[in-house]
Amino acid sequence: MTTPIRRGQESTPATRLRMAIAGMSCADCERHVERALAGAGAQAATADYRRQEASFTVTGTPDVAALSAAVAAAGYQPGAVAAASAAGTPAATAGAGDEPIDYRLPVAGMTCADCEAHVGAALREAGAVEATASFRRGEARFTAPATIDPQAFVVAVATTPYRPGRAETLTGQPGPRSNGRGDGNRYDLAIVGSGGGAFAAAIKAIEHGARVVMVERGTLGGTCVNIGCVPSKTQLHAGQLLWQAGHHPFLDKGIPTQAGTVDLPTLVGRKDELVSRLRQEKYADLIDEYGWELVRGEAAFTDGQTVRVGDRAISADAFILATGARAALPPIPGLDGVDYLTSTALLDLKRRPEHLLVIGAGYIGLELGQLFRHLGSRVTLLQRGERLLREADPEIGAALREVLAGEGIEILLGATVLRAEQDGDTKRLVVRVDGVERTIAGDALLVATGRTPNTETLNLPAAGVAVGKRGEIVIDDHLRTSNPRVFAAGDVTLGPQYVYVAAHEGAVAAENALGGDRPVDLRAVPGITFTAPSYATVGLTEDGARRAGRTPKVSVLPVHAVPRALVNRDERGLFKLVADAQTDEILGVHILAEGAGDVIYAGVLAVRFHLTVRDLTETFGPYLTMSEGLKLAAQTFGRDVAKLSCCAA
Repeated sequence: MTTPIRRGQESTPATRLRMAIAGMSCADCERHVERALAGAGAQAATADYRRQEASFTVTGTPDVAALSAAVAAAGYQPGAVAAASAAGTPAATAGAGDEPIDYRLPVAGMTCADCEAHVGAALREAGAVEATASFRRGEARFTAPATIDPQAFVVAVATTPYRPGRAETLTGQPGPRSNGRGDGNRYDLAIVGSGGGAFAAAIKAIEHGARVVMVERGTLGGTCVNIGCVPSKTQLHAGQLLWQAGHHPFLDKGIPTQAGTVDLPTLVGRKDELVSRLRQEKYADLIDEYGWELVRGEAAFTDGQTVRVGDRAISADAFILATGARAALPPIPGLDGVDYLTSTALLDLKRRPEHLLVIGAGYIGLELGQLFRHLGSRVTLLQRGERLLREADPEIGAALREVLAGEGIEILLGATVLRAEQDGDTKRLVVRVDGVERTIAGDALLVATGRTPNTETLNLPAAGVAVGKRGEIVIDDHLRTSNPRVFAAGDVTLGPQYVYVAAHEGAVAAENALGGDRPVDLRAVPGITFTAPSYATVGLTEDGARRAGRTPKVSVLPVHAVPRALVNRDERGLFKLVADAQTDEILGVHILAEGAGDVIYAGVLAVRFHLTVRDLTETFGPYLTMSEGLKLAAQTFGRDVAKLSCCAA
């Protein structure tokens, strides 16, 4: 359970309210209504059948729904509820004189722009001016005359489907928000970085009432939206469409199509437009919505509780480091004299290479290598290991290698790059494969050999923050570093390199930095390689299960056994399930198939909640979907699915 920031004890306000009530016709009716209101928590309730209303006092935020329900249960018809002062009853004023007062009102339950409009309308009807609500911040801001009791606005919002908190006076307070404590350069939480993990941390901290500052030295938004997930996946989809136009399985079955040449400058321009729009909508706009401070510049620790950004020293009770990672470069002789490309530069190419050389066959090398093959380039992949996807089950790597080779991609496994050279526009790699030295030449070279954390400029020793052998920040299962004030999240720790992991860790780190004690559980993190077909995985491999001390049993189902693949006429790939031989528990799900990334969420649930093989076989798998393959793979543990009819249970 997380602990919110505490600001000290505040007295709970009591408010006199009135409720319109129809149906009362005598003194007995009045007593019935008064007892009903008292039973719902009201105090000093008095009803008047002649005026068809009741007045009463509540402490704290009124539960209008409960009060109305109590009156209705007594046999009468409750109507509008308002502060007694709104009907002319004298009320305590919120300030002296006629100067208007600015307020902030926490409001829970808003989820969209329509909710904001409803809350704003309720506040204006109660006498507020310039009322605006934000569902992202969970609050409303408004200005009201000093002669109106602020509790009237709480009551007004309570009559809507939303849940108001206590109105806070903003007039005379420093800064754009009342959240948190301190002012100037002192904050509850300082976040270094502005990617998915950093934004998740900032939003969570704001929700806990913290005063937050974010420091960013470069482009807002981090890797995913700028140079990673978003730009690569839109290009990958475009490349797949072009390839399918000339290679789809219905070419000789009544659907003749042909592929032209790619207009790469236009494609890159459209990619850049998408990136710019998402960076604005999903990052830049949210800073004003939630209200934290953004500081531009390079952050470096001067001690355990202060970072310097330019001439400014920023102190905080806690820090979250979410600075991400960048492309790692292997120690290949001559590489520094070659015009090589990283994934970032490759996605910005305006001219298609004739022959692309790729060093590294991890997910980046595989995705981008196949992309440029789909765009018409000749592609050679070089992998130091003896098999593709060495961390995956060997059946997956072998099946994907067959797919890529079938598309004309040359794959060299067990390849050691001895040196790199360049002659004009030609790049050459001298490699040793199976003990034989050879030279491979191309007009473009992609280096895709992993990632290295962005930690070198943070001056971590000054803060007492330990790093690992690759420069990654070392954390415990609560994301705390060797300095208990400093937390880290996302790629800078060299954990699973997925934006959804970074965002989850950012939120957990913020909770813990503000007093919580929540561990991170990464046992059921899915991974997806966006090749075509895609590879998706969660949980333990067969070998990983053995190393974990489990006795695995496995099921391998070729995709041609899945009816969806037959009607699509694309039978490439397989499903593999790993289960515990003693308990029947699903330990891992591994899929190479069209739409594998959409199917894997069911596998995540199976692993996360310890489902068994029987749980999967007894659950409906919709016919003619790829997700049915998960059930068929589970059935394969005990039956030959080739001998079952369609939809057989």
